[in-house]
Amino acid sequence: MSDKKVILITGATDGLGKGVALALAMKGHHLLLHGRDPKRGQVLIADIIKATGNKNLRYYNADFSELAQIKELAIQIIEKEPKLDVLINNAGLGIEPTKRISKEGNEMLWQVNYLGTYMLTKLLQPLLEKSKPARIVQVASAGQAPLLFEDINQNKVWSGMQAYCQSKLAQIMLTIEIGEEFGKSGVIVNALHPASMMPTKIVQHVIDNLSEGVDAVVKLAIDTSLNNVTGKYFFKQLQLKANPTAYSEENRKKLMQLSVEMTGV
Repeated sequence: MSDKKVILITGATDGLGKGVALALAMKGHHLLLHGRDPKRGQVLIADIIKATGNKNLRYYNADFSELAQIKELAIQIIEKEPKLDVLINNAGLGIEPTKRISKEGNEMLWQVNYLGTYMLTKLLQPLLEKSKPARIVQVASAGQAPLLFEDINQNKVWSGMQAYCQSKLAQIMLTIEIGEEFGKSGVIVNALHPASMMPTKIVQHVIDNLSEGVDAVVKLAIDTSLNNVTGKYFFKQLQLKANPTAYSEENRKKLMQLSVEMTGV
C-alpha cells in the first residue's frame, strides 16, 4: 500500500470517528468524512485543518436511518472518488432506552449498526478492489449476542441490549464471511472492539481512554504488519475469538440471505 491513503470514515463528526480522523489527518492521509449533520461536518473539517494543517478532506452527508441515503452515499463516493484505500465502518448507535423504527420499518440499531455496514461494504466493493491493496475496518464491540433470526427486528419483545449486541456480532459475522472472498481480490477485512466504555456520546461510564480505541482502529487501517490478516476479530489490538455462533457457516449464510432481503443489495 502506498504511503498516503484515501480513507473513508463513517460517523466521523464526534467520539471515536473524530479521534481516528484527527490521527489519520496528522499522518497526511486524504480523508473522506461522513456524518449526518452538514453543520457539524463543516465544524469537523475546520477542527481537523486547525489541528493538523491537512486540507485533503471531503465531507459526505447521509443519515443511516434511511437505506436510500446509504445507497446514495455510496453512489456519490463512486462518482467523485477515483480511489478508496480504506473503508472504516464506524457509524453506529449505542444501547438505546426505547425502541425506534427506521423509515423502512427496521429496528433502528439493526439498521444503523449492521445494515448500514453491510450496504456500504458491498456497494463500495468494486471501488476498493480497483484501489487494491485496500482494507475494510468494521468497528464492532465485545458486546455480542447470537442473532434472533426468526425475529431480527424484535417485534415480539424488544431489548436494547439484545439489539445492540446482535448488531455488533452481525458485523463480525460479515467480516468472517467475506474475509477470504474479498482477500482474494486484494481487500483485507477485519473487525474490532476498539476499547471499553470510551468517552463518547453513547457511553456514560468511562473505563478506557479514547486514544486506546483510536490507536486500535488506526492499526487495523494502515499497519503493514497486518497486510495478510483478513476475516479476523480483534479486541483492541489483540486478535481473539468472537462469540462462538459467528463461526457457524450456517449462521453466516442465513445472515447473508437476510441482508440481501432487507437491503436489496
